[in-house]
Amino acid sequence: MTERIGDWIQTASGRPFWPLDPRAEEIDIFDIAHSLSNLCRFNGHCSRFYSVAEHSVLVSLVVPPADALAGLLHDATEAYCADVPRPLKPFLKGYADIEAGIWRAVAARFGLAEELPPSVKLADNTVLLAEKAALLGPSPMPWAWAKDIVPAPVPILCGLPTHAKRFFIERFMDLTEGRFQ
Repeated sequence: MTERIGDWIQTASGRPFWPLDPRAEEIDIFDIAHSLSNLCRFNGHCSRFYSVAEHSVLVSLVVPPADALAGLLHDATEAYCADVPRPLKPFLKGYADIEAGIWRAVAARFGLAEELPPSVKLADNTVLLAEKAALLGPSPMPWAWAKDIVPAPVPILCGLPTHAKRFFIERFMDLTEGRFQ
């Protein structure tokens, strides 16, 4: 085994993964689905458990079909480096670089561009606003970045992690037609 940068985490499949030294061949869709289905959106501050996996499926349904796989996997990095609330990310030294490195490995593994399409970024925000309306109480103040964005017309089901994992994997298999196993 070659020397790696940093330390490793053990994934749901039992394999090691080096977040500071990610490699495309070590990215596993089942690890991603399992982890994202157990991660709660809004840092857990929502009225019910709502997974990043369910969010990802919704984003994949809102974008144009050509961007659906990128939409599904847009938060795949969080399976390896956690879901950090948006307002904190700019203040965590090195986090953006770690996340970008993992995204490059995810993109290489599944044949995606190294930069997310604009449609995915917009869909992520429109789905976020739908989730906010369904899962958070009234806002104590407006979200400045969201003033001109309309919430996506999507159902927020708050499925159990096992259901979210299954929906995520099914959507992935539909989109890739079994090319990546």
